[in-house]
Amino acid sequence: MDPLSVLRDYAARKELDKIIFSGEDILFGSDYTFPANTPTAFASKQSGRPYPLSAAVFLAQHHDLKHTDFIQAARLRRIPPVSLPDRKTFLDFLRFGHNSLPSADPLLPSAFPPQEAHLHPPSPPPEGSGAADEPTTGAQIRALERPFKDRNSLLDSRGRDFLAVLQGALRRQEEQRKGGGKDSAPSSRPDSGAAAASLSKPKLVDRSLGDGVVPIILVPSASQTLITIYNVKEFLEDGVFVPSEERMRATKGGKPESVTVQKKLIRAERAGAAGGAVSFEVRDKPASLKPDDWGRVVAVFVLGKEWQFKDWPFKDHVEIFNRVIGFYVRFEDDSVEAAKVVKQWNVKIISISKNKRHQDRTAALEIWERLEEFMRSRT
Repeated sequence: MDPLSVLRDYAARKELDKIIFSGEDILFGSDYTFPANTPTAFASKQSGRPYPLSAAVFLAQHHDLKHTDFIQAARLRRIPPVSLPDRKTFLDFLRFGHNSLPSADPLLPSAFPPQEAHLHPPSPPPEGSGAADEPTTGAQIRALERPFKDRNSLLDSRGRDFLAVLQGALRRQEEQRKGGGKDSAPSSRPDSGAAAASLSKPKLVDRSLGDGVVPIILVPSASQTLITIYNVKEFLEDGVFVPSEERMRATKGGKPESVTVQKKLIRAERAGAAGGAVSFEVRDKPASLKPDDWGRVVAVFVLGKEWQFKDWPFKDHVEIFNRVIGFYVRFEDDSVEAAKVVKQWNVKIISISKNKRHQDRTAALEIWERLEEFMRSRT
């Protein structure tokens, strides 16, 4: 399939906006995918070299710009700009002014004149022609065929996100390299005062998904942290960070006691809710938790201050982060000193951008991936 013919077809249907640059490829909707550097029959009059497909598509989509602005925009995108003498030749081709382009390479697909399309099926063969005419009938059928997808578009998996799979594999590889198995070591040591201490410890509940157990996520109640009870739902469910102050002004009826966050876990095998969605209860007041509630606490967003854990029924940070996974969310350009205390804890630091909101989903996805793996390791 000639990419310039596909480009002209999209221009005729006024669907140039459906052509997308994706890394090293150019996607023509869901129909075709071509490498951006594919040489075309559109050649430079001055040098005779063929323009790549990226140059042809960029000109088709931005032909309304002034030539100086067009050259600057193309160079910013690292796309070879089309010279002014070549613009009219290509635009005439694009608008069906000419049926073919002069090509530097006569073997390029667009160098050949287009064939007339078959608008009507050919006449049926006369009766009695027999099996001798079968090859002709097959050729007639193939002449009426129009390819809608190629091997690249069939392998395209847009709409599916495999980032979580990659992150999980990299994390497991890193844990294997470090030796792993730290969570199970403390519980295997005999302790003479274990029986007495267990009376004051919270009752641990099975953290398996489903069975009516709703896990709890704790967030700081302080306003100087990025994730609070005001914006945690939008961040974890939708993957979008909204400042707490902005959400606080939009919230009516005062500060909520708790927030329910629902998420379809990435590798959940026994999801309790319909469609695989699991509910999490988010709170910011540890002092209000009952002894049985502490067994349902699976994650905490840390502030980086010691006083955050004063109402926790655990003896130190080692025990806390063996029982609960910790996350520290910070802006990527914040000072390293701000996370100095957190780096001493077994806490995962999640960095987000102050302005690039499209990157928030990756951060939220990493939190869910690590949380799910932690919950499975505790069952």
